Amino acid sequence: MAEYRALVRPEWIDYNGHLSEPYYVLVFGEATTALMDRTGLGPDYRERHDASLYTVEAHVRYLREVGPDAELVVTTAVLSVGAKKVRLCHEMHVDGVLVATEELLCLHVIGRRAAPLPDAIAEQLATHVSPLPDYAGRAIT
Repeated sequence: MAEYRALVRPEWIDYNGHLSEPYYVLVFGEATTALMDRTGLGPDYRERHDASLYTVEAHVRYLREVGPDAELVVTTAVLSVGAKKVRLCHEMHVDGVLVATEELLCLHVIGRRAAPLPDAIAEQLATHVSPLPDYAGRAIT
């Protein structure tokens, strides 16, 4: 599992005194980028090949309130790797407590079209594969 850390900034706090919902997604996005950098999909790859991962579906669960100055620790697991698709799961913790999750379906895109992942990158992503958490794949109820 990959890990990403961030500190809650004062401008991220909403009128209720807690982390505002778009900033959960911002931090999860940074965690996705960190995983991409670790697995060969970093800036050089994107520039050389005009290719990247595009998020096509996301499911966020806001489980606990997060206060000012909290340290956010996001762990990222790869749930599956297909020819063109990658399914990711982020878990955000504060002081060891799970506060939010995000499940993503991403497509590997070259130019503007879905395209197969290079074998070496698929292999790197596969080193981060973890079992499905019990909440993965749930619909909003």
